[in-house]
Amino acid sequence: MTIVTDTRTQPLHARLQAVRALSVALVAPLSDADASAQSMPDASPAKWHLAHTSWFFETFLLAGRPGYRLFDERFGYLFNSYYEAVGPRLARHRRGLITRPGLEDVLAYRAHVDAALDRHWPDFDGDALALAELGLNHEQQHQELLLTDILDLFAANPIEPALFPAQATPAMAGPDRWTRHEGGIRRIGHAGAGFAFDCEGPAHDVLIRPFALADRLVSNGDWAAFIAAGGYDNPALWLSDGWAWRQREGVAAPLHWQQGDGGWTSFGLAGRRPLDPHAPVTHISFYEADAFAGWAGARLPTEAEWEVAATGADASAGNQLDRAGPVAPVGTASLFGDCWQWTASAFLPYPGFRPAAGAVGEYNGKFMSGQMVLKGASCATPRGSSRATVRNFFTPQQRWQFTGLRLAKDL
Repeated sequence: MTIVTDTRTQPLHARLQAVRALSVALVAPLSDADASAQSMPDASPAKWHLAHTSWFFETFLLAGRPGYRLFDERFGYLFNSYYEAVGPRLARHRRGLITRPGLEDVLAYRAHVDAALDRHWPDFDGDALALAELGLNHEQQHQELLLTDILDLFAANPIEPALFPAQATPAMAGPDRWTRHEGGIRRIGHAGAGFAFDCEGPAHDVLIRPFALADRLVSNGDWAAFIAAGGYDNPALWLSDGWAWRQREGVAAPLHWQQGDGGWTSFGLAGRRPLDPHAPVTHISFYEADAFAGWAGARLPTEAEWEVAATGADASAGNQLDRAGPVAPVGTASLFGDCWQWTASAFLPYPGFRPAAGAVGEYNGKFMSGQMVLKGASCATPRGSSRATVRNFFTPQQRWQFTGLRLAKDL
């Protein structure tokens, strides 16, 4: 099945239908057991992602409409994520205990919600349509999480199964080249027409000093050199919290890397493969990215610098998710795609930020503490869903996502 997800030119209803169809296509290779297991507290079962995204539409768009019947009153407790205003919910680390409803039941739930969305669509006013657009963008975020959570689950399986076939990767890495960016007062953040998440605004002015940004992502080969040079054993390269984390967790390489007689291998959605030295390094923490940047004589860009550099760039370019098929970083010349790029910026509110009214106001604002911003898009980001203003965010030790880095330096 081929489902193109860059749906920006389609009417909203058609975009929603395409996004909903892609979620189902992504789980087609999974068994009920695959879709029910949870590898760690930060991840969720694939089945939960399918149900939660349907719960979002049911709760915020359909519940209370004339003639709409809740599919199952118990699902609100099972599939609410973190919306305190909506009601109690199952703790996140216990989602893997939801052996029932099964995958077939969850797919039936999705069909029930989809039919109701189609039926009520002609009656939606402007506020409802805005919620529908938020819902489809929310589901695209969960499509990426669904894939990365399956990857983490399969990596924990001793037989390391593959979800998709391997794909050829071009040799993209080469010598470092830098693009110069002049300083000045620049405007960042979302403004004007088009969808954006609440944390992307308000647009505001920032002072940018002259800097240069690397034209390519840091590669696996670069990272192998960092390891060989003792980068993981030199506390002078590491932030204090990062060094404590590295020691406590015994981290000595990116997540899913293994070294054997034949050299390094890495595990991905195509199974365990020999490490491609030209592909971008992924599954690294902010702590690791910061240590590497210092070792390389550079630094991480701020989110403002990255966004300024991306002004005018095509956010739908690069290696991003187009269909239910192979997902792996391959290395492209685009600022977008392959992996999310750690920045040196904490995830904090922009000047003038105000959460939206109601329960949906809990979407991003409540997480503006202890998180770092990542920019760009990954190979698992549905094409068409990213923008230069998007602010992805994770705590600095997390690395089960497709997270990498692009170097910056002062001029």
